[in-house]
Amino acid sequence: MADPVVFLDRDGVINEDSDTYIKSVCEWIPIPGSLEAIARLNHAGFRVVIVSNQSGIARGLFDTAALAAMHQKLRELLAKYGGRVEMIGYCPHGPTDSCTCRKPRPGLLMTLGRRLRIDLTGLPLVGDSISDIQVAHGLAMTPWLVLTGKGQRTVESSAADLRGVRVLPDLRAVADQLVKESIVS
Repeated sequence: MADPVVFLDRDGVINEDSDTYIKSVCEWIPIPGSLEAIARLNHAGFRVVIVSNQSGIARGLFDTAALAAMHQKLRELLAKYGGRVEMIGYCPHGPTDSCTCRKPRPGLLMTLGRRLRIDLTGLPLVGDSISDIQVAHGLAMTPWLVLTGKGQRTVESSAADLRGVRVLPDLRAVADQLVKESIVS
């Protein structure tokens, strides 16, 4: 059997989020415990993939070089814990663009699934926003919501349908639960 795969949103799940966007390496700050959580998942045999909307590119707030630098910082800090991400996929488009890759649309996740040669059905997708939940439901994935980032706002929103969504405080709690369940099964 292949190693299990977990998909993670980036801003608000792995690193601090901002309503004014994360635009530079200096602004990219890991949420306490998130890097250790990814390493824990890796050590338990999970493949970790990041899937993220990055509309700051379309808005002209930062460019792909700045985004690549943020992801390099993520990889370097993660390596200190013995962790890694297998792939990082992002949508550079804005909310009014007619793309198929911006969550909650499924295009980016479907592309990543094809590249990894995996079926997305049932795989965990961990996010902090309604778009993460919607895309997970749409692809028959298992949505997990963390209360970091925009997670608490998502829970409090009357628009958020949280049926079938596993809600936990942060990525560390998600990793603990996923590892526990992988040992049991």
